[in-house]
This record gives sequence, C-alpha cells and structure tokens, in this order.
Amino acid sequence: MRRFLLAAILCPTLLLAQATAIRPHAELKTGTAVEKLEIAGEASTFKVAAGTRIFVWAKVMGAADTKVTFVFSKGDKTSKQELKVPRSPYRTHAYRTFRKGDEGEWTVRLIGDQEALLGSATFTVEIQ
Repeated sequence: MRRFLLAAILCPTLLLAQATAIRPHAELKTGTAVEKLEIAGEASTFKVAAGTRIFVWAKVMGAADTKVTFVFSKGDKTSKQELKVPRSPYRTHAYRTFRKGDEGEWTVRLIGDQEALLGSATFTVEIQ
C-alpha cells in the first residue's frame, strides 16, 4: 500500500517536471553598449562612425552548461564568437566593430548545441 501511495505521489510530479522542461531559446537585442548586464542605446538602425562597436545582448534560457555562438552575417561576410553558458537563464553579449564598407543590413544569429537556432536579430548599419 505504501509503495502504491508513494508512486501515486511521485509519478505526477515527475511527469510535470518533464513537461515543463524549457526548450533552449534566447531573446536578442542590439544596441551601442551593454551596461549593468542590459543593452544600452537599443535600436535596429545605427548611423555610426567607422570603428564603432555594435553590441548584441542575449538572455539565454534552457541551455545551461553549454556553449553558444553569435554569428554576425551580411552577404558573404561572417564573424563568429563562441561563449560558455554556465547556467539558465544567463545574460551575455558579443559585439562587432563596424568599419567603412560594412554598411547595410546585418543579421546576428545565436546558435546553440547541435546547430540549433536559439534566436536572431536584424539591424541596419550606416557608416558616416
């Protein structure tokens, strides 16, 4: 009887824990800086001088103890930065320095384990 009672109590709890497991995903924002773990100067269009950094901030959820890769791309130009995610949720960021010739629409993708897309953002850069 005790075994049955224990199983009746534990089974729903275990099923609920499995059902509420978080699928890895991320929220991405673009801006001109990261201050106190938050994006600053958030925008999707940037008019900047050559040599300016544009930051991508991410809140990664459901991907503890893994690595993620920020991939900046425009046409055939691509740059990558791999970072560790020690816990979930976890806030992190990457940046790219934009130079003359980098004008246009850029996409940044956050790639997780097994090449899974966790999130993406698109922004436009105009070099003054």
